[in-house]
Amino acid sequence: MYTYAMRSRQGDREYNEDFIQMRECGNRVLFALADGLGGCGHGEIASRTAVSSVISRFSWENGREGFLERAFQGAQDAVLLKQKLNPETKRMSTTLVLLRLESGKAQWGHIGDARLYLFRNGHVEKQTKDHSVPQMLVQMGEIRPEEIRHHPDRSRLLRVIGHPWEEIPYEISDEQELQKGDTWLLCSDGFWEYITEDEMCLTLQNASDMSNWLLQMEELVKMHGAGQDMDNYSAICVQVK
Repeated sequence: MYTYAMRSRQGDREYNEDFIQMRECGNRVLFALADGLGGCGHGEIASRTAVSSVISRFSWENGREGFLERAFQGAQDAVLLKQKLNPETKRMSTTLVLLRLESGKAQWGHIGDARLYLFRNGHVEKQTKDHSVPQMLVQMGEIRPEEIRHHPDRSRLLRVIGHPWEEIPYEISDEQELQKGDTWLLCSDGFWEYITEDEMCLTLQNASDMSNWLLQMEELVKMHGAGQDMDNYSAICVQVK
């Protein structure tokens, strides 16, 4: 048994290039969030194409083992095909983060800088690492993790859907046994840029449910982002009951 809340907002931009969706099929559920890259053009098409491909696959494919790998490859194929069919979209690309719950287990994967957090016992148990220049600098010891949010190269991504792959660029977790109270946050960079992990934990502790947690976090995002030409922002909150 799980509960969830989802939200995607335009922010201060002309249109929303994020796209979120969930699909429940029997005892399994999939959550998907993508953030199209605005600087490459038609990011809204890339994000919708990637998520729609994944959700469609989840609807007809029952296999659990290797599903996320096939989902990421399918999303890449769908975006590249759309680029080929429409020259105007030939540079479009997107990030993608997925969470699958099935048979008492959870598994997730990501590419780009859309993040997934797992919270247990009031703290961040796991967090995906961005495929970005600032994250690389963190790994090299040149900056601290908290400096990623406002680094001048924060938007420079090293791995995305929509560019040809020479090697597997996405990362997929091992399957995790579900525990009561396990809570996930999937979010685009326009969301996590304006809220710290400490604030995520504090609002979760004070939240009555997932909708309330998302509302509290969104208020902080809007407060911290006021006057900053806010990007599109999206988030999905999921909790095991």
